[in-house]
Amino acid sequence: MTRRTLRVNALLREELSRLLTLELKDPRIRGFVTITEVETSSDLRHAKVFVSVMGQKEDKQDALEGLAAAQGFLRRELKERLSMKIIPELSFIKDDSLEQGAYLSNLIQRVTHGTPEPPDDKSSSPSG
Repeated sequence: MTRRTLRVNALLREELSRLLTLELKDPRIRGFVTITEVETSSDLRHAKVFVSVMGQKEDKQDALEGLAAAQGFLRRELKERLSMKIIPELSFIKDDSLEQGAYLSNLIQRVTHGTPEPPDDKSSSPSG
C-alpha cells in the first residue's frame, strides 16, 4: 500500500466518522457505531469501510442498511469537504473486532480472577 493510499484511508476514516456523529440523522444508525478502518483500491475509486456496531444482531443489520442507504449523501458530503478529484464508491462491511476484543478481555479477566464462567449463553458471545 502506498503512502498516498494510507493518507487517503486515514482522511476518509476521519471524515466519515465526523459525518456519522454530526450529520447523519438516520434512525437505523443508532447506538455505538464506529468506523474501524477504510481500505481504498489502488485507483481510489472504491473504498471498503469497516464498521463496528455494538448491540443486538438486528441493530447491526439496521445500521449497515442505513449506511448503505446513506452512501450517496456521504459521498456528496465528502466531495464538499475534501479536495479529492474522485470520491470513492463506499461499501460498508461489518467489523466485529471491537466486540470480539471486549469478549476476550472479559474471558481473560474471569480466568485471572477465578470467576466461574456463566452457562453457555449465545447472547454473551461476540457473534450473538
